[in-house]
Amino acid sequence: MLVLAFLTHLFGATMLLLFAVRMVRTGIERAFGPRFRRLVTTRRSPIQLVPVGVMLAILLQSSAAVTLLVSGLATGGTIGFVPALALVLGGDLGSALVIQVLSLKLDWIAPILLIVGGILFLKTERRALRQAGRIILGIALILLSLDLLRETMEPIRDSAFLPAMSAYLERDYLTAFLAGAVLAFVMHSSVAAILMCVTVVAIGALPFSVGVSLVLGANLGSALIPVWLSRGYLPDARRIPVANLVIRGTGALAMLLILNGLQSQIWSHFGEGAHSLILLHITFNTALLLAIPFCSLLEKPMAAILPTEDTDTMVIQNPAFRSVLTEGEAPPVPQALANLRREVLRMAGIVGDMFDPVMQIYAAPDADKVKHINEQDEFVNSALDGVRRYAATLPTDELARPQRKELRSLVDYAIALEAAGDIIVKRLLPLAEEMHESDQNFSPAGRSELEYIHGSASKNLNLATNVLISSDLESARQLLQRKTEMGRIERKSRKRHLQRLNQGDVDSLETSDKHVETAYLMKEFNSWIVSIAHPILDREGQLLKSRLANETAPGQAAR
Repeated sequence: MLVLAFLTHLFGATMLLLFAVRMVRTGIERAFGPRFRRLVTTRRSPIQLVPVGVMLAILLQSSAAVTLLVSGLATGGTIGFVPALALVLGGDLGSALVIQVLSLKLDWIAPILLIVGGILFLKTERRALRQAGRIILGIALILLSLDLLRETMEPIRDSAFLPAMSAYLERDYLTAFLAGAVLAFVMHSSVAAILMCVTVVAIGALPFSVGVSLVLGANLGSALIPVWLSRGYLPDARRIPVANLVIRGTGALAMLLILNGLQSQIWSHFGEGAHSLILLHITFNTALLLAIPFCSLLEKPMAAILPTEDTDTMVIQNPAFRSVLTEGEAPPVPQALANLRREVLRMAGIVGDMFDPVMQIYAAPDADKVKHINEQDEFVNSALDGVRRYAATLPTDELARPQRKELRSLVDYAIALEAAGDIIVKRLLPLAEEMHESDQNFSPAGRSELEYIHGSASKNLNLATNVLISSDLESARQLLQRKTEMGRIERKSRKRHLQRLNQGDVDSLETSDKHVETAYLMKEFNSWIVSIAHPILDREGQLLKSRLANETAPGQAAR
């Protein structure tokens, strides 16, 4: 019973820690997600990108999240190989600094954070304040989970089992190293894994030397996490996490061998407390930054290991380009509706991929990207035709009323996605081409506003796909609220643009029409993609029949 109680408390504390870290990351991503993309793609030297990576990891509470973000941008050359690795290595250091902050004895502040975070999250309607409350609550739960972890480990510190295991791991540091890697990989969070190791060492349950091996192993495990999570990405994107694994894994193993070969000299510099363990972790990740000037040497080997696929191969192998609607005998109605939902979801994914590089194309002409977007639009058009034909084969007379409504809403949203794709191909891309032919550029302020609108629309498309999958009422309400917010953002951008014209900004004057039209088209794109919320809200009676203040009968004058 004692063993069962210990394991229950241990797993409970671990799950609370993982949930709290994820809660903080989710709040920050929802509050600042679009800004991260603009920040990462800003042209800087690799060394200048290191602080950006550090900041992103601190905000996201995860170096793996930074690696996946950068990997996604590496597809199609949005960010280069060496700058991407500089960001990732900066993210590793930022993750280490997060551990330093969270390991401080802040027990007294947890109740205050719970009160403040709870009030903001539960009692406010403004989205920014709610996400701030989510972040504060997550930090409070991290502190509480660490306290729970300390209390769980305290009773077994003097048990017969732990000293025997500690003695074995102290002799076999390679096993301890691998155990740390497995722990970080299984927990899918280096922050949580290393905090656990530091907590166990702090209460004396494990010796400092074992903690060193575990922490270095956790560095290897945390580099494995994005490699595993990006296994379905294109080769261009997968090169970044694999290269990071080579650098970080090699460095961790080399430091393990050095430290265990020179214990008497090294330990005297670091001491043997939990704080020294964190200092060692920060020092290791700082030392990895020295590899940045040599990262270019890894580019060719990574390209050889993960070669870029040609377009035909990508079309054949990438599920995004293959319809899920198969011809033949029609399946039962519930399965048929599920197939349609999957197909529309596929269309949404392709439209999102088409929209992502639009601002890069505005910044610099790229014939390959434009060609790829036009090819993707053909897939969207083909998918819409398939949806219509498939829907026409269903026996509508045999459908229940809710099923008929679902069928109609799926077909309507497929039409909306095709219209959104047309806005990109037929209106936004030609505008960008006109600007390049005229050698025009947006003013820095104007470009920043358009990038913000673009990022907001991308974020709304992600939420729309979630609504498409879940049909969640609260998410649908949030999506429609974002449509209203998008209108406000577009109007504000137009007002600021006119102010710049009045001030005589030359770039704003030359690109005035292009700026206003681009902002309007992105708002129109957003209107199409959020339309998935309408049938859900209408079904629940939460959609107004008219936006007119006073409705009057036909032919009757309003008083």
